Amino acid sequence: MKRAALIAILAVLGLATFITVSSTYTVNEVEQVIITQFGKPVGVPVTTAGLKFKLPFVQDVNAIDRRVLEWDGSPSDMPTKDKLYISVDLFARWRITEPLQYFLRLRDERSAQSRLDDILGSETRNAVAKHELIEIIRTTKDRVPLRDVLLTDSERAQDIGALVPIQKGRQLVEQEIFAAAAEKVRVFGIELLDIRFKRINYNESVRPKIYDRMISERRQIAERFLSEGNGEAARIRGNRVRDLNKIQSEAYREVEEIRGVADAKATEIYSKAYNQSPQAVAFYEFTRTMQAYKSIIGENTTLVLSTDSDLFKFLKGMAPNGDLVPASSSTETQ
Repeated sequence: MKRAALIAILAVLGLATFITVSSTYTVNEVEQVIITQFGKPVGVPVTTAGLKFKLPFVQDVNAIDRRVLEWDGSPSDMPTKDKLYISVDLFARWRITEPLQYFLRLRDERSAQSRLDDILGSETRNAVAKHELIEIIRTTKDRVPLRDVLLTDSERAQDIGALVPIQKGRQLVEQEIFAAAAEKVRVFGIELLDIRFKRINYNESVRPKIYDRMISERRQIAERFLSEGNGEAARIRGNRVRDLNKIQSEAYREVEEIRGVADAKATEIYSKAYNQSPQAVAFYEFTRTMQAYKSIIGENTTLVLSTDSDLFKFLKGMAPNGDLVPASSSTETQ
């Protein structure tokens, strides 16, 4: 009897413990709870932390995270307004603000992530398709590129490296996506906190073409610089040749002037030296004539001279055996 009574008491205590455990639950600081009875929510969401009670066996506890959650989308290819295919990678932050609505619509976080994939992906495609690529990758309006202080005024006037002006920029495009997506996710009890572009890249199929175009543009700029450099080099070489010719011309003129002055001075000295007496004059005539002979007469030279020529006067005196034959008005010698 005592043993049976003890077993009954233990059974009652075990059942009471089981009922007590089944009727209590705890809510921590990072959770909010929806109580469901036969699969349907009952009461209001429990949002305060602590020990709570429910009906045992018929009611279930559904914990819902109340922290800021992360959504990290997969890279997706989409076209821009200027028909460039790019791969866009987004991330966002969200939280559950209406747990009952969230539970009725989505039930769990996995379903919420899937719905965010659809909504954020769709709004991103719409926003990217309405803007050119430069609007999506640039963030600051009226940004001025840094230029080397050594550039000349003409080089600055060419406006090389000028940035394409933008109307909105990446930040405003992100805000457009955020505003459109936030309205759509609110019906699920979700508050969208932030959205950002994580990475923007060219699509693999068009990336080689883009790179080829970039290389071509840079090559055109390089060829323009090379052409301008060749033109400047030609101008410098032309100036060098002109200056060299000018220097040579001026030097030649100075040389000729100096030579003329020297010849005049020499002539003056010769004149003073050879005009001192008749014998000096005759000697001067003889030496000058000999110099003329040396310049005029060479091997196999034929001279036709007049009999009263000054050159013939000295040759006539030098003829030993009548090699110089006088003619009626001229004399020929070989």
